[in-house]
Amino acid sequence: MNDRSAAPGGLALVESLVNTVDLESGVDTLDTREGRGRFGITEGGLAEARELRESLRAALLAHAGHPPHRVVTPLGELLARAPLYVAVDGRDGSAALAPATDAPLPSRIAAAVAGALVAGTWMRLKACEAETCHWAYYDRSPAGRGRWCSMRVCGARAKMRRYRAKGT
Repeated sequence: MNDRSAAPGGLALVESLVNTVDLESGVDTLDTREGRGRFGITEGGLAEARELRESLRAALLAHAGHPPHRVVTPLGELLARAPLYVAVDGRDGSAALAPATDAPLPSRIAAAVAGALVAGTWMRLKACEAETCHWAYYDRSPAGRGRWCSMRVCGARAKMRRYRAKGT
């Protein structure tokens, strides 16, 4: 649904995980082997991946000033279980949190969130306010006040609803 370019850095992983389900149609790419394979998810890890996805969606809705779409496990609880370590680059001495070897998805997500916090980009990753969408998008607007994943779809629908409501 999103007509925007992908989120920067590790946030692209977060964005792509949240966007594995189309809430309007109910199609979930994690139902397929290929969809799970993109994230290294086994069938046994599917429930955990979906729980992580929906906790991320709730956080991204909060970034946009909206309540959670449903009751979810707090994202902090899920990421607290993710093994990370401090990786130091031998060439320039820079450091970053990195997922442990053969990192499961939660560790890769935790590393992406940590990197985005340092870069100051975490709060720019949001979920569309349209209740039938909640698609993740990176808000590149100057003021950081984007509301929809797509002005052509969700934004246009919202504006048309407001316009029609004024006419009654």
